[in-house]
Amino acid sequence: MSVSMLPYHEQCHAREYTLSLRTILGIYAIIPVCFILQLIDKFVLNGSIMAVLPTSPNHFVLFQVLFGTPHIIASTLILACNKEYFVHYRKQIALMTACVAVIFGIGSLFISYRVFYIAVASWTVLHVIKQQYGIARGVCKLPAWSYNILLALSVMAGIAIYLAIFLRNQLSPEQAQELSQVASVFCFLFILFAFYAQRFVTTHFAKWFYWANVLLIISSFYFYSEKYYFFAILVPRLVHDLTAYMVYITHDLNKHQLDTDAVLYKKAKQYKIPVAAVLPLLSFGLAFVLQAYGDDLVQYITQVLFATEVKKAVTVGVIGYLALLHYYTEAFTWKQDSPYRRFLRFSK
Repeated sequence: MSVSMLPYHEQCHAREYTLSLRTILGIYAIIPVCFILQLIDKFVLNGSIMAVLPTSPNHFVLFQVLFGTPHIIASTLILACNKEYFVHYRKQIALMTACVAVIFGIGSLFISYRVFYIAVASWTVLHVIKQQYGIARGVCKLPAWSYNILLALSVMAGIAIYLAIFLRNQLSPEQAQELSQVASVFCFLFILFAFYAQRFVTTHFAKWFYWANVLLIISSFYFYSEKYYFFAILVPRLVHDLTAYMVYITHDLNKHQLDTDAVLYKKAKQYKIPVAAVLPLLSFGLAFVLQAYGDDLVQYITQVLFATEVKKAVTVGVIGYLALLHYYTEAFTWKQDSPYRRFLRFSK
């Protein structure tokens, strides 16, 4: 994160914190790191690392506490703890909540689990890729048509890879092979168009950013084809989650560093807690409590009060709802004309 100054007449009041694009680009270093580890494991360690890794980082509670759930909770806290944001988007929130209740409530009576899974998985992939490509579009200055083609091809490839990994034990060998072929075709088309579209990227830094995002998809396909499923999921998740967190922290620094109407930040200032620490402390703390104890607590309460066992009420119900709300609201809350963007600037 780098710091620049506001216009002269505001300098005496506050500094404006800007989010460094070079810092975001540095997150993509996870790609070569995982690639080197995979090569060492394959040719030196005889697959020792792959043997102990789960299919997905999600299977590690620690990973969820560090990278999965916190940024979703942080996004929710920004929306809920800033009154003007919640009021501004309350209709969209109500509509989204009603749709989730209808689709997953009534819809579950006649829509199969696999259809739900594919729909949510596709939305997840779209959300993850669109965030990174949205930032890259501003850096690379791609024409709208080329950006949309790149995004579509990468999302289709990403969905095929995601489903091939997580549904592989539920598919027949023929179905798994067909899904792998679909992923291969979309990745091939994506690479071809990426080479074609690079002509629109004019600066050296923009080209680095452009190809980092291309490699985000290609590396996942490579790790998937090598059966290093953990790395295939880890790379895009880590890049996405850390980028989102950097955006949130920069926003909070600019919005709440001086006077604030948000009760949460007023309390933090009373206890001398830095603005930049509020969101991480709360989101990581809540993520740990919900992931580690949420389901057991709800299950205990329902057994005592209603003699009924409710499984995964928090990890699937509460966190699942927050994740869907996050996917939905993040599609428009950080757009150029949104109230959020008044407190977010990028710099090289």
